[in-house]
Amino acid sequence: MDTLQSMKIFRSVVDGGSFVAAARALDVSTAMASKHVAHLEKRLGTRLLNRSSRHLSLTDAGRVYFEQVRDALDNLDAAELAVGHAAAAPRGVLKITAPVWFANAHFARLLSAYRARFPEVVLDVNLSDRVVDLVEEGFDLALRVTTSPGSALIARPLQAMRFRFVASPAYVAAHGAPRSRADLVTHAMIGYAYSPFGDTWPIETDAGIEHVPYVPAMRTNNTTLSHALVLAGAGVAPLPPWLVEDDLAAGRLVELLPGHRIAAATLYAVYTSRRYLAPKVRTFVDHLAAECIACPGDAPPATAPATRTVRRSRTAA
Repeated sequence: MDTLQSMKIFRSVVDGGSFVAAARALDVSTAMASKHVAHLEKRLGTRLLNRSSRHLSLTDAGRVYFEQVRDALDNLDAAELAVGHAAAAPRGVLKITAPVWFANAHFARLLSAYRARFPEVVLDVNLSDRVVDLVEEGFDLALRVTTSPGSALIARPLQAMRFRFVASPAYVAAHGAPRSRADLVTHAMIGYAYSPFGDTWPIETDAGIEHVPYVPAMRTNNTTLSHALVLAGAGVAPLPPWLVEDDLAAGRLVELLPGHRIAAATLYAVYTSRRYLAPKVRTFVDHLAAECIACPGDAPPATAPATRTVRRSRTAA
């Protein structure tokens, strides 16, 4: 039995969550898919999958083997593509982690445009505000908005993001709009629990960055909830441009102090260092980089290198 094909089927079983899904994706019978995984288990002398009538899960040995198989197959695809012996279209499951506030219309449009170009790639997007360990948790790519992403990883800067101070028209009608940075302290500010700056906003000015203090009326660790609170008229918050662009255009929100924005963090595409970058990862990162040129508000960082190795930071938004 072809061990390389067995490895491909094993990866597809894990990615798809079942033998049926793997068989359908690779155009083999379910019985044949099961035989290929059994062939690997016999060859390795260990069980790779725990099986029940309704559920599959990796054993400890299976988890280690899956990571190695996935990397090996991705590297093989990339190597063959580089010398022109493989089909040009990327394929497979691309596992992405991003902040919760990426659940917005702008990011959805980016995902849709990518799928239109590369329909053989299945996008598996997990939204979480915690910093995910890509290797430990099996992700191909992280999108992080921070001043310093990840440890021992490759990070490609995509866009500088300056969060806008926004409020609902109803809030402004009831409480007025701040006329200066100092006025922020008089408003119902919605704070971000994970901010490294405490109860201050680092605001860009002509003279540099000024840390403007505020008294939080509410605080949350979830930017999406902050967005919902602002729409509900609960107060003022600085929010990401991707999250509020449609609301600003439709008049559901108004930008306050438009010349005063939070000092820029950078949107990074972060991925593990590999000898060959899988086509699905490379094309997705290139797609984002190209689309970010037209992103609202802020341009891609002009002076940042295309990719760099970065040190650990636990700060991400």
